[in-house]
Amino acid sequence: MERRRAKLILEDGTVANGWAFGYGRCTAGEVVFTTGMVGYPESLTDPSYSGQILVFTYPLLGNYGVPSLEAHRAVLEKFESRRVHVAGVVVSEVCDRPSHWDSLCSLDEWLRRERVPGIFGVDTRMLTKRLREKGTMLGKIVVGGGREPAFWDPNKENLVERVSVAQAQLLGEGAKRVVLIDCGCKESILRSLLARGVSVLRVPWNFDLSREQFDGVVISNGPGDPKMARATVHEVRRLLEGDKPVLGICLGNQLLALAAGANTYKLKFGHRSQNQPCVELGTKRCYITSQNHGYAVDARTLPEGWEPWFVNANDGTNEGIRHRSKPFMGVQFHPEACPGPVDTGFLFDQFVSLL
Repeated sequence: MERRRAKLILEDGTVANGWAFGYGRCTAGEVVFTTGMVGYPESLTDPSYSGQILVFTYPLLGNYGVPSLEAHRAVLEKFESRRVHVAGVVVSEVCDRPSHWDSLCSLDEWLRRERVPGIFGVDTRMLTKRLREKGTMLGKIVVGGGREPAFWDPNKENLVERVSVAQAQLLGEGAKRVVLIDCGCKESILRSLLARGVSVLRVPWNFDLSREQFDGVVISNGPGDPKMARATVHEVRRLLEGDKPVLGICLGNQLLALAAGANTYKLKFGHRSQNQPCVELGTKRCYITSQNHGYAVDARTLPEGWEPWFVNANDGTNEGIRHRSKPFMGVQFHPEACPGPVDTGFLFDQFVSLL
């Protein structure tokens, strides 16, 4: 790779010097970190990372390369969407000679094609410690002598509108039909539903469901502050007037809570990894889960009829809610995983059994 100086600047004045890779341009966004050890193709194509500069704590990235999108275009089995969504990538060391039978190109080449800048040679341990101590911060990657961009807070915009599908699409031929409200949906959620024999009507974030026939609804993951997706909250609130099963995942859990009348808040540095322990309340079961979120539900504000379902074993934050008598439920983690453990995949089975 051609060596060009680059630096990451945080809003508190911290500067991390390194070398540029990927697409050679400056960028800005919210700087967050993930402690996952594998799964960078899935993470980088996860729409929930839209507007974020992602710091990987694992010291070496790119060693198994990137598979061909064209080879997997039909079902996107190695990707979570059709493009990279992060604003930038920060790593300690990047491998420019990957080795894997399914690898088409290096991480550097992939980011060049996707027009996403990266910086390596950074002390990611120091950077992560600062983000944990001070909280998530805005930042910018400056490449070479490029013009330094202004700080930009993506959470002040409706990112869901940017990453949702443009029009409804019917997939599968199952007798039972599930509406998937796409707020930035990972493809593995769609795959998980189709694998259980249902048909899926994938709809935009602000789609009017009043004229549709369906047996249940899944509210997908997505980026940013859930309070910005007002149209989705309004639609979910109408769903809660009925009795058809509703399952919220990640951002979908937060949108479900807002529709029910509860509140959400921003976490100090969020949960982004594949090793988050979650305890199911009322049991002694602890599940290891995959997560990617910067906001959470304030369980203290849940209205009458609702109760917490899961809690994070590390910090005690809410990881799921459910209605006491109706088939409405949400989880803050990702039962579809990808990447990560599949410990909670049974939740899709529970949801489908309610249809």
